[in-house]
Formats: sequence, C-alpha cells, structure tokens
Amino acid sequence: MSGITDPLVADLVEWAARRPRSLAELNEAWRTSCPRLMVWEEAFEKGFLARAEPVRVTPLGMALLAGSRGAERQGQAPAPPG
Repeated sequence: MSGITDPLVADLVEWAARRPRSLAELNEAWRTSCPRLMVWEEAFEKGFLARAEPVRVTPLGMALLAGSRGAERQGQAPAPPG
C-alpha cells in the first residue's frame, strides 16, 4: 500500500468487518472528492475486500486487521502484509 492510504485502507477494512455492508453503502460512506485517492479500490486491488454482496473481508484483510491491532497494542505502527 502507499504510505498515504495505509491507515485509511485499514480503517475501511475494519469498518467493513463490523457488519455486512453493501457495495452501495461502501461507495457512499467512503466517497472522496479526490479522484486519485480511491481507498476502497485499493482495498479491493490489494485483496483485503472481496467485491460481493455484501462486501466481505478476505482472509488477507483479517490478517491486516490482526497485524494492525497487535501493533497498536504494542505502541508501534502496523507492519505491511506480505
């Protein structure tokens, strides 16, 4: 992930993991006015979310969450997956 969007992608994956979300809900909640900052597209491209109805967090997305939560508990920045 790019350094700018790392925290945003992690936030999006965490948001999607809380409860089932439709693609329409994801697009509405994570819309941006910057065409170069498509956080949800990056989450799909990196394999953290599956494009389905409802949107699903993939095993890779769950690993991202587990890694970022572990790093937060230790007071460190999360390590990138892979």
